[in-house]
Amino acid sequence: MTDVAAQPGNSNVASATPDTMAWDSRARRVTMIYLPLACFVLILLFPFYWMAITSFKPNAELLNYKEHNPFWISSPTLAHIKHLLFNTAYPTWLKTTMFVAIGSTFLSLFASTLAAYAIERLRFRGSPYVGLGIYLAYLVPPSILFIPLATVIVQFGLFDSPLALILVYPTFLVPFCTWLLIGYFKSIPYELEECALVDGATRLQILRRITLPLAVPGLISAGIFSFTLSWNEFIYALAFIQSGANKTVPVAILTELVTGDVYQWGALMAGSLLGSLPVALFYSLFVDYYVSSLTGAVKE
Repeated sequence: MTDVAAQPGNSNVASATPDTMAWDSRARRVTMIYLPLACFVLILLFPFYWMAITSFKPNAELLNYKEHNPFWISSPTLAHIKHLLFNTAYPTWLKTTMFVAIGSTFLSLFASTLAAYAIERLRFRGSPYVGLGIYLAYLVPPSILFIPLATVIVQFGLFDSPLALILVYPTFLVPFCTWLLIGYFKSIPYELEECALVDGATRLQILRRITLPLAVPGLISAGIFSFTLSWNEFIYALAFIQSGANKTVPVAILTELVTGDVYQWGALMAGSLLGSLPVALFYSLFVDYYVSSLTGAVKE
């Protein structure tokens, strides 16, 4: 009788325990994972949301928050985007920025690939210190370098030319890209190159036919990094470019769309939003290569 009476109670306790554990697991998952992720996504995407709603808000809603909700649009309009594209030189600024970013990215990748391969594979005396010195050069603030670089640019007759930015941007792109590629070249087995050397291949042939095809994720990651910094760079573009037609997007939307103390907020936000789309597109297309290259650079 005692055993029989005890069985239902035991079953109730046993059936209650999984429910409690399941609830605890769900609550812990929500508290430790989903809630922090929701906060992170909200903080990360809110600037883009603010730029988007500001771009499509009429001036009446932008300047009167007492009668209109600042976080919503009552009467969307395309007037700001139309003004930006047809009444300003924004398409020209966008082309200039794209030209400068692509040119400096290719130049930086070419130089950093050769430097990283020489430091990692040729193994000359003092190569680790050379790699460390190249990376320390990345830590020098651009606000210190732009004054001597401006003197060099003027002496070469490149002031107020996009070519000046293409030649200057590698000064801070090459050090980081070299460090990144050094870490990725370490993850490539050296035995592959030794076999090619035994077969009579030269160093350039090994680099072109063996190392670079295996280092495509690292090259893409370095290219994304270089393109992003070139696209968003402000100090050098402000110091070396004077005419409105040759300005890049970060500088032009701040200097050309602000007259005195009057800020064209709709056009400013529309220009910022359109200017961020190419970078976001690059990241979305190559995010897997970007993560894999960073892990390959760090693990060594």
